[in-house]
Amino acid sequence: MSTKLGAIHFADATTLTIISVDSRGNIRFVNRAAADLFGYEREAMIGRPVEIIIPERLRSAHARGFARAMAGAELNLGGKAVEVYAIRKDGSEFPIELTLCAWHDGVEMGAGAVIKDISERRERDSRLLRLASQDTLTGLHNRGRFVEFLKESVPHRSSMVLMIDIDGFQDFNDSHGHTTGDSLLQSIAIRLRHRLPTAAQVARFGNDEFAVFVQNTCEQKAVEELVGIVMAAFSMPFEVNEQLLDVSVSVGGAIYPRDGNDADELLASADLALTKAKSMGGRSFQVYEPAMRSEAGARRAMRDELRLALRAGQLALHYQPQVNIETGTIFGIEALIRWQHPEKGLLLPGAFLPALEQSALTLEIGWWTLDEACRTTSLINSLSRQPIKMGVNLFPAQLRAPYLGRKVSEALEKYRLEANLLEIEVTETIALTDDDRSLEAMNTLRDIGVGIAFDDFGTGYASLSSLQRYPLTTLKIDRGFVSELSTKPRDAAITRAMITMSLEMGIETIAEGIETSEQEEFLLSLGCSAAQGYKYGRPMPYEALAKILSKP
Repeated sequence: MSTKLGAIHFADATTLTIISVDSRGNIRFVNRAAADLFGYEREAMIGRPVEIIIPERLRSAHARGFARAMAGAELNLGGKAVEVYAIRKDGSEFPIELTLCAWHDGVEMGAGAVIKDISERRERDSRLLRLASQDTLTGLHNRGRFVEFLKESVPHRSSMVLMIDIDGFQDFNDSHGHTTGDSLLQSIAIRLRHRLPTAAQVARFGNDEFAVFVQNTCEQKAVEELVGIVMAAFSMPFEVNEQLLDVSVSVGGAIYPRDGNDADELLASADLALTKAKSMGGRSFQVYEPAMRSEAGARRAMRDELRLALRAGQLALHYQPQVNIETGTIFGIEALIRWQHPEKGLLLPGAFLPALEQSALTLEIGWWTLDEACRTTSLINSLSRQPIKMGVNLFPAQLRAPYLGRKVSEALEKYRLEANLLEIEVTETIALTDDDRSLEAMNTLRDIGVGIAFDDFGTGYASLSSLQRYPLTTLKIDRGFVSELSTKPRDAAITRAMITMSLEMGIETIAEGIETSEQEEFLLSLGCSAAQGYKYGRPMPYEALAKILSKP
């Protein structure tokens, strides 16, 4: 076999595309892989201009470069892989990686190339680029691309940013499942893109957060108009998996340059405004104000202190007795959280609990409170001759937690408590904010055997008839109705109605805030024999309570 024939066989054995041309640019050789790649019979390519594989728009540049190479100019691309485009016999273009080489065989100049089809690599790179800048679930910009766009645009023109949070989305996921939750997010993305102006940039910022960026506006009126569009988009339910789902949002807005000198500061301002809107209970909108930054800083500092306080054992429960007015005996205790601050002394809940809003620390402190209350319940029942139940206040986040029932059962088992010795207290406002979820949580607790008390009843917006809906064991009448029972006929009438209905429904009533014998007697005349207030004892540490219970 001749050397030339051997070289041809060798060239055909490789999957790489090999092609050579003479000094006039006509094809002298192609291997089998080259013919297959470009869609020709091998013989049909030999002798034809190499331009048959070069897109028309690139031929002029190729001709100039080839002429220089054939004139003996140094081939700058010699041996280097470059990426260009080629064209097949059917006219389709595709990307290739090309490595060139030029030579002189003693007679004339020639050139050759090793070519590799990189269509798959380009598609893979394109896909990776999309993944790097696009939210895969919704098709919107992801957080990274949105921030990049913001940094590119903000320094050059006025603009505004909206941060949108889906109210109670985690609870929705827990109730309906993540598949339905994902479908809802996709539906929200479609509706936002449809309703918002074409020029608006929309991104999915996090699990349940979306962001909107609009340029060429710096007026608060424009922000409010845009928020109106967003709120209107959520005024109609979403149809997801054959279900109609009502969804509400909280929105925070910020304007450049008024609320931030750069993209990062503008986003931070919008996020602070969103936090403020969420703290208002949902379905609300706030535009950034400078005071929000100092408030947020103070809340963060307070949360950091609280986290250390929990670890250092500075949090404690104090206990206030609940008394049978007729006998004067203690039948129950309410656990109330306190913070023994190393510098500020004993702090009441109003001084530090607001800092826990929207914080993961809320649940940690809430479960600690439940555990500590159950521990104390076990101790006080070992001292008392009659059973004493413990009332424990729940944070809203605990009531929404899907594992509430498990947490309560574990605490009861840990301290070997009968379930009827524990009563969970929930304010009516918290319960009615998420009516169906609250009802489900309360039914779970009642199935365990735990009592349910409506705290501060009458201060929210529940009707007396709504008491039939919830599995209540106790109704706590707010001190606001009790303080002036004898002088305000209206308060007396409302209190009488609550007591009467509770008695008819088999629900115990406890009047809060009792301070005088006159209030006590009036309550007895209305049919209420259970009370709580300073007349019977202020909230006290366990040691003080133990002394009272130990008395014969």
